[in-house]
Amino acid sequence: MLTRLALPALVAALLATGPAGAQMARTEAPKETAKVVPLSKADVQLSFAPVVKRAAPSVVNVYASHVDKRSSARTSAMEEFMRRFFGEPEGGRGPRGDRAQRSLGSGVLVDADGLVITNNHVIDNMNEVRIALADRREFEATIVMRDTRTDLAVLKLKDVPKGLVPMPFGDADALEVGDFVMAIGNPFGVGQTVTQGIVSALARTQVGSADYQYFIQTDAAINPGNSGGALVDLRGQLVGLNTAIYSQSGGSHGIGFAIPVGMVKAVVDAARDGASVVRRPWLGARIQSVTPDIADSMGLDHPTGVLVASLQAKSPAEEAGLKRGDLILTVDGQEVADPEAFGYRFALKGVQGQARFGILRGTSRQTVAVKLAPAPETRPRDVLKVKTRSPFVGATLVNTSPAVAEEMQVDFPTEGVAVQAVEENSPAAFAGLQKGDIILSVNGLPVQTTKDLERVTRNSLGAWEIAINRDGIEMKSVLRG
Repeated sequence: MLTRLALPALVAALLATGPAGAQMARTEAPKETAKVVPLSKADVQLSFAPVVKRAAPSVVNVYASHVDKRSSARTSAMEEFMRRFFGEPEGGRGPRGDRAQRSLGSGVLVDADGLVITNNHVIDNMNEVRIALADRREFEATIVMRDTRTDLAVLKLKDVPKGLVPMPFGDADALEVGDFVMAIGNPFGVGQTVTQGIVSALARTQVGSADYQYFIQTDAAINPGNSGGALVDLRGQLVGLNTAIYSQSGGSHGIGFAIPVGMVKAVVDAARDGASVVRRPWLGARIQSVTPDIADSMGLDHPTGVLVASLQAKSPAEEAGLKRGDLILTVDGQEVADPEAFGYRFALKGVQGQARFGILRGTSRQTVAVKLAPAPETRPRDVLKVKTRSPFVGATLVNTSPAVAEEMQVDFPTEGVAVQAVEENSPAAFAGLQKGDIILSVNGLPVQTTKDLERVTRNSLGAWEIAINRDGIEMKSVLRG
């Protein structure tokens, strides 16, 4: 079960290899960037304390709450009865009968001006946030940006104190399996805690906690409350943001996942530039995984890269000269093994300049330059929320465009009406509508825009015949009004 997260270190060492090995270690000191295993008792007694002293002041606790203001006069007799005999509802009740929900997580100071990065799920649906520094000073914070697609959020201290210690960004691409890392956060609300382990795997793509699947896996103990905390290297630099664990009990089983610092930096940079959302480049092509059979047919030693399955007209992919059947192997020299890895690498490129794709076309290896630009909103969204009694009540509907398709990570036709969101326990949910559905027709009348849908739902009817497109499959259903 994958769970999102809201001992002093012991170094596994080899036994000393004898006097000759010890003498070599003394006389031939490795370069600073070299990675070596311990060779002596003295090596085993080394401590991570200097790294912790550098990194720990940059890690904060995040206390988020959602308070619904309620006058005590509105408290019903039944609510008062339930409170007296069964205790406070979850989250408690404020002094005037306010209802409160709370969450606890961690965060990382990334800017001397008070910017903090954390996980979006730590502050999801919350409207009040407080930050506690490592020295236990507390400050109110504002939510600067939420990026649900990466499960990242940027906060800012309202009153910025002097002497903040931001954590420098490291290089997640330089990590190797087996490298030492440390996780710093606030597990279970016990206070700042440091755990140590190694990088267990890189580029994990089947985690399922965000749209962009590309995680660092570590066996450093990560528990609930560590969400948004720092994964640091032995230089005290941020290499990842702890986000999820695999657990059947809710506790750490030694399988934790962190968002690589490259994605963290992209979100922080967007917030620094004053953007309210992160803008990502649009490719305008549908890609697919390479199976062993496809790899064999293309003369590859093993499955790798992503296959171009289709192209949209006038898209950056088409303009760059990509063709159906091309195999994309690299993005600016970085290897991409599957669609998730490609999505991560391409998303980091921003929306200016070019990205160079290394491709295989037939038996020829080539390089193509793809323009970096955001997906265009070719027509207004014209957001619609149907009020008339119908199966669409509770759904948010929008006109399709490349921009909407890119945001929702689905393929849409250039014209149509898409279901952008569905409220729980609404008529739309009970009717089976899902995010990403395309409404094709209602009662035999074609639907091209939200205005079309508004017209055909203007009057309540006894029955509704709805045709939708879901993942390329046309479906029809008849529902009673």
